[in-house]
Amino acid sequence: IDSRNSNIVYTGSQYGFYFRVDLATGKRVYLQPKHQLGESPYRWNWMSPILLSSHNQDIFYMGSNKLHRSFNRGEDLEPISPDLTLGGKPGDVAFGTLTALAESPFEFGFLYTGSDDGLVHRSLDGGVSWTRISDAFPKDLWVTRVVASEHEKSRVYVSLTGYRNDDFKPYVFVSEDRGETWSSIQGDLPEIAAVNVIKEDPKNENILYLGTDNALYVSLDKGTSWQKFGNLPPVAMYDLVIQDRENELLV
Repeated sequence: IDSRNSNIVYTGSQYGFYFRVDLATGKRVYLQPKHQLGESPYRWNWMSPILLSSHNQDIFYMGSNKLHRSFNRGEDLEPISPDLTLGGKPGDVAFGTLTALAESPFEFGFLYTGSDDGLVHRSLDGGVSWTRISDAFPKDLWVTRVVASEHEKSRVYVSLTGYRNDDFKPYVFVSEDRGETWSSIQGDLPEIAAVNVIKEDPKNENILYLGTDNALYVSLDKGTSWQKFGNLPPVAMYDLVIQDRENELLV
């Protein structure tokens, strides 16, 4: 949702079929970029990631197997990266796709991406150059979130899941040096807690929220320890949003 005008909404369906919708007029603008003649078609995840830049709400990012950027609300999307995955695989569902995007609130063009084959990349220059920063992670995982901290410019969180390979362990990491080194913040999470989303509290850097396949957790000490949060049913928690003004957590 455009923070300047809540009638402007970016929404869509499977495999990158996104639109910008004006709820006041009903106008819909189709946003998915197409590959150039002679290039390999872009690969789109079932839930392709999109992002509006916090630095300028006209700037729209969208992930296929590459990262695309538009300066005019998604209408002219250009690739600003090479393939940021290990490459596609034959099959009925696209693989080798981006699943997570983040931009640092401290600096425009300080970008992170995550993919369904376990890669995390970083760009410090708006997509001119990219560095893979995920080699320390376990292999064959799916990046569910990359979160650029609102409290420290060099801090970044990553959550991953292996449940598609029958691995239900919680994988949660933090880096204090832009992804050069990583520390696990699994803490005392149970062994069966596949992680779908991690969220940093915007007011208190010590508080983290974690949505898994069967519970919501909260940490009051930056991931050293965790406890179940709220009287919620044992169902999958896929997204967490904090409404800053009201200080409310939506699950």
